[in-house]
Amino acid sequence: MFWKKKQVAAVTASEGATATATAAPSAIKVEAAPRKKVESPKVESLPGPRQIPGVVEKYLIAEYKIDADIARILRSVIRRRQQAERAFDCRIFDQSEAEANEVKINDYNTLNQHPDLILYEGWFDEDSKKVELAEKKKVNYDVPLFTEAEMLQKIQALSEPGSTVFFYQSSGPAVGGPLGRGAAVVQLNPNYPGKKAKKYIVYTNNVVGTEPSAKGNKLFDSDKPKEIAKWIMQGHNKRMY
Repeated sequence: MFWKKKQVAAVTASEGATATATAAPSAIKVEAAPRKKVESPKVESLPGPRQIPGVVEKYLIAEYKIDADIARILRSVIRRRQQAERAFDCRIFDQSEAEANEVKINDYNTLNQHPDLILYEGWFDEDSKKVELAEKKKVNYDVPLFTEAEMLQKIQALSEPGSTVFFYQSSGPAVGGPLGRGAAVVQLNPNYPGKKAKKYIVYTNNVVGTEPSAKGNKLFDSDKPKEIAKWIMQGHNKRMY
């Protein structure tokens, strides 16, 4: 009897040892290897549009015969050339043209998606004063300016209902075009003569390339072509913006 109890006790002790041995591994803590920090690729910070650098402006005037006033109006975006402290890649564009195309130029890389807006492209070195620029698109900023009498003649020559004539503007709410501020468009009212319909309708339109955009903003209508010509003449001058 005593032997049986001792045997039971031995078995119980053995089971306890097994349980202890089985439970032991769950108590072991395994520390995970530290994760390596993944660094995001560095994005180059580029300057926004600014006035054309002096050395580049002189080059444009000398080599491409750009009017000095126009050279001061155009804008440039640059980026530092690789392995060069004072040398920069350069692109030149017309801010007014970009606005007419509804494109916001943030920096040099923006023009990767809008190469048609680049007028000149190349590079310059501020130390050596060396400049190399290629003309990417030719734009004629030297457009003829009309007199008030010439405008009046063109307005009075409108004969077909809905026909139009336009004059580039150097001031006003529109953008684009060789004078920078779109165009004033005069239309022979297609509903004239009619009840309370005046003969001419005057619009302001953005200019994309050389032509007014299809969508314009109506300014006023009038039966007096002389007053229309006088009003348009106020914004028909040498480019200022």
